[in-house]
Formats: sequence, structure tokens, C-alpha cells
Amino acid sequence: MREHDHMTEFAAECARIARGVPAGPLEGPSPCGDFDARTLVNHWVLFTSHGLERRARRETLPEEMMEHDFTAEPDWAERYAEQLDRAVKAWGDPAAWEGEIDLGSMSVPASGIAGMVVLEMGLHGWDVATMTGQEFTVSDEAARYLLGLVEENAEMYRQFDGFAEPAQVDEGADAFRRAVALSGRDPR
Repeated sequence: MREHDHMTEFAAECARIARGVPAGPLEGPSPCGDFDARTLVNHWVLFTSHGLERRARRETLPEEMMEHDFTAEPDWAERYAEQLDRAVKAWGDPAAWEGEIDLGSMSVPASGIAGMVVLEMGLHGWDVATMTGQEFTVSDEAARYLLGLVEENAEMYRQFDGFAEPAQVDEGADAFRRAVALSGRDPR
């Protein structure tokens, strides 16, 4: 299942980026709209690891997790990496990809939810990498998968202010840079 392979690759890169975030409080702006640095990282950790595992298991996120400051924990990056491993393992069960996932107000095909979380891994992973002076790197195949997810979901995300209007991208930019630009982020 290629989708799971891409999820695994993005999760590994997110763990690497998290481990490269400098120690200390996360302050200041982020490349992601209205999120400051700490809010971005907490959102990233919550939805791409805890949320990802809970969705595979058809469980909801506990309310207290929504307000938790993961970045206040000195070992947050290692804990995030461990949680990513658990999440990816949960999606390793073919049954996780079957059927729909109830989001409260609607049900969405499980593969669609998995794709949206991979999209969050790639774009927010790039945000965190960019704000901490790192480079987010995935294979060309995984980058093309991400671009397809962004293309498929861009208009919906824009309707809910999750994406800005597309940014300019250099001619000949790779699929990853095109995905970043299409989401309204400046890949340059």
C-alpha cells in the first residue's frame, strides 16, 4: 500500500525535524498564517501523531489534549517521534484504511483522513523546518503524492481559511515546492 509508505516517510521526516528544533521556548511567528511558533508545533504534534493514531482506531481525541502544551515538555520531540511510530503502526493494519471515520458532523473515508493528515505532516513539517532553519526533504514520489493531496484539497482548505491563495513558485520547481506554493506558503 503506497499511501502507508508515504505516511511512514513523512512521519520519519517530521520526527527528524522535531529533533532539530532548538531547545527552549518556542516564540515568535511561524510561516503558517495566524499560528505563532508554539501554537504551530502543538497543532502539528497533536494532529499528526495523536490524532493520526486515534483516527486509525476510530477514537476521538480527549478534550484535554486539545489544550495541552506539548512543547512545555523538555523531551517533546522524542515523545512526538514515539507517538508518530505508534500512529504509523496503527495505520499499518489494512482494516484502518477501510470504511469511514466519523468526525462528528460528517463521516469521511478513512483513506481521505489519512491523506489529509499526511498533508498536515508535509506542510506543517515544512513550516516547522523553515522557522527553525532546517530543510524538509522527502523522496520525489512522496512529494508528488503530497502535491496530489494539496491539489485535491486546496479549494476546501481555502474555504475554511486553512490555505491562502497560491504563492509564486520558481519555474521548474519540484513537486514538493509546488505543493508548498499551492497551499499559499512561499517556498522561496
